[in-house]
Amino acid sequence: MRRVWVRELTGWLGALGLSVIIAGQVAASVRSELLFRDGDSLIVAMFARSVLGGGPQDWAMSSVLFLPEAAAFAGLDVLLPLDPASLLAVNAVVNLLALYGALRLAAGRRREGSAPVAWSLIALLAFGLLAATEISASRDALELASLQLTTTYYAATVIGVVLSIGLVRLVLDRDRGGSRLLVALGAVAAVSSLTNPLYAVWATVPLTVYLLLAMRMSTRRKRMPILLAVLVGGTILGLIGRIPFGAWIANNGAGYAQPALWPQSAAYYGGLLLDRLSTPLGLIGCLLALALLVWAVLRMTRAEDPGSRLVAALAWLMPVLVVIGAIALGTHAARYLQPVAFAPVLALVATPRAVRIPRRAARAAAAVAAVLVLVGGGLSVPRLGAAAASADPDLLCVTDWVDASGRTGAGQFWTVRLPKLHLDDPAQLVQVDHQLNGYAWLVNRRDFDVGEVSFLIEDAQTVRWQLPVAVVPDEVVDCGRYRILDFGDTTLPLGPPHS
Repeated sequence: MRRVWVRELTGWLGALGLSVIIAGQVAASVRSELLFRDGDSLIVAMFARSVLGGGPQDWAMSSVLFLPEAAAFAGLDVLLPLDPASLLAVNAVVNLLALYGALRLAAGRRREGSAPVAWSLIALLAFGLLAATEISASRDALELASLQLTTTYYAATVIGVVLSIGLVRLVLDRDRGGSRLLVALGAVAAVSSLTNPLYAVWATVPLTVYLLLAMRMSTRRKRMPILLAVLVGGTILGLIGRIPFGAWIANNGAGYAQPALWPQSAAYYGGLLLDRLSTPLGLIGCLLALALLVWAVLRMTRAEDPGSRLVAALAWLMPVLVVIGAIALGTHAARYLQPVAFAPVLALVATPRAVRIPRRAARAAAAVAAVLVLVGGGLSVPRLGAAAASADPDLLCVTDWVDASGRTGAGQFWTVRLPKLHLDDPAQLVQVDHQLNGYAWLVNRRDFDVGEVSFLIEDAQTVRWQLPVAVVPDEVVDCGRYRILDFGDTTLPLGPPHS
């Protein structure tokens, strides 16, 4: 028993080192724009800090509620005296650690001749290599592994999907019992679908398809109807649980499904794939993902037990079904295809057999790997910290001016969100459209209660203003990529909010 705990603890320490290395690599690339500055990527930090700050809450969310993500960020904010960017960096490491934990569960129980900890670390490493090949600053690129490091792009849903597969595997691997595992599966399905309906598409549908197909041939077929009932029941319960949050859901996602546009959707995703293949690193990433898919098919055909066969099958079936579904529904968002990045690595934990090598060679290899991870992690900590603390004098100019003004101003979505997050009082900046109507999207609608503003912030992403009154600013403050249009004692009325 002691050896088991030592082995598991060693695995977690190794995963921590790998997570820091992966996060440091992504943060040091232009992909850091998504981690620290992208308007969409800041919603969880804004939401968590607003809740911790107290005061009325009336949020306009998308179809995703970000509940687990916000809880994790809020916990880090309470425990660590760090600025928002540094917290986002730490959160990136935490997300990868959580993924390791889910992969370790999917690898199953340790048996004679198996090495689930080692293969879980290898799977995390493979995922990290995929993330390291992603070098675009675009949120719309087909660079999906690095999205796991953000707080916004469905990190909790990814973990929930892998946990669900692991729990189903454990139930199939057991000779009897498993009621606690079934309860855990239902809870994961409920929480995941409550916070993000995509869980039903990424996990419930593929698992249902597999269990129905495998029911006739598996030696555990009597358990499959129970697993289906728990999985589908938990998912439905989570979707019902969204009803009390209805006032916060500004878009239920139904409008994203446009089946008539499937040809345009196919062309869109095909174009993203060609863009990905056009760079050497992108080509390497695609070849790695393809190799993992082929390995998954081979593992499925050679699996000796139902649990291994399940994990191997889901490693390729999930990406196939999600891509087909995304095109059939006429969607146009790369982030919906994230199973293409994280599902194939499940092939590495489907059958985690120990490699038979001499004991001395095994110990030497383990020692070398441990040193590399330790050194790499140690070197990556300052690298990650430097990326998070990267000087932004333009942002500092804006936040200092707004903090000192004691007044309330406004800006458009892509312009205002980064300064808003970094203010002492985020309510001093109101999110509006180009006509000064409140823009109720991923923001606390109580901000609009102020009714009027006396300055505007703009940058290159700002749409030309069409103000409700003819007025000229008293002063234009130059803050590098930002400009502050200060109207002094003149106030501008806010229009009615919309999403």
